[in-house]
Amino acid sequence: MAWNWQRSDWPNFTWDKHRFEKAEEQFLVGKGVYAGIVRHLGLPEREQLTIEAMTTEALTTSEIEGEILDRESVQSSIRKQLGLAVDNRRSGRAEQGVAAMMVVVDLYRTFAKPLSGSTMFAWHGMLLKGRGDLKDIGRYRTDAEAMQVVFGALYYPKYISRRRPPRGFRGR
Repeated sequence: MAWNWQRSDWPNFTWDKHRFEKAEEQFLVGKGVYAGIVRHLGLPEREQLTIEAMTTEALTTSEIEGEILDRESVQSSIRKQLGLAVDNRRSGRAEQGVAAMMVVVDLYRTFAKPLSGSTMFAWHGMLLKGRGDLKDIGRYRTDAEAMQVVFGALYYPKYISRRRPPRGFRGR
């Protein structure tokens, strides 16, 4: 699968309205079924379903960036963030950070608000919690070197491009 910026129609995307409407219809039907099922569950089952959904979201979001997290550690961190009973599992910093972003930032209640710099920097700080190899966490970059698009594991990074910031860019 190609990245968006690798597509020949980048950045002028088009879509098939009919396919989108079918996908939206399927989503809405599934949402209705889900809502009906949830109404008949007890509190422990609803809590577990919420944690499962948040965990899946956290894991897939991290996978997009090439970071593979431990599912049980993410779940344990989310449970801890929500104030629910937890096991004695030690979670890594990445798992703790993504759990904090999912719960503390309250993504599900604030998704429609405009994205501010302070919110973006708070997310960045949570996601990169404890990373000693990065100088600029939770702020614009201050390095004068060319920006790079890098993905993959820390021990085997893949560099896509080396670009200078656009003229007039004020990332400090």
